[in-house]
Amino acid sequence: MTIHPDVQAALDAARDLRHKIADMRERIDSIRARRPSPSGAVIPEVDAMGRLTDLYLAAGTTARLTGAELVAEIMAAIRESTADAARQYQTIMEVPPSMADDEESVSATATPSQA
Repeated sequence: MTIHPDVQAALDAARDLRHKIADMRERIDSIRARRPSPSGAVIPEVDAMGRLTDLYLAAGTTARLTGAELVAEIMAAIRESTADAARQYQTIMEVPPSMADDEESVSATATPSQA
């Protein structure tokens, strides 16, 4: 059985899109942001969804800082790391021109009921 060239082109485009989506998801899953606190004594690790995945405290930090100072250091570092992770995520989610062109060509070949 032969497949119509338009059907084959649509199948190829769908396969390519699946691969691009899988690549994008893999890149998003690998995002880790580690921004130090103002003093550099605290370094959190935050993932793409803003979840805290790890926390490093330099030796002697808990003895040197009061509770309120430690909280302020941790929170500042988490805020910075979360903002960095969000920037990384946004960079990945921006549609590159090649994908926008692919979407336009798929839309141009679709019938009005498919669009």
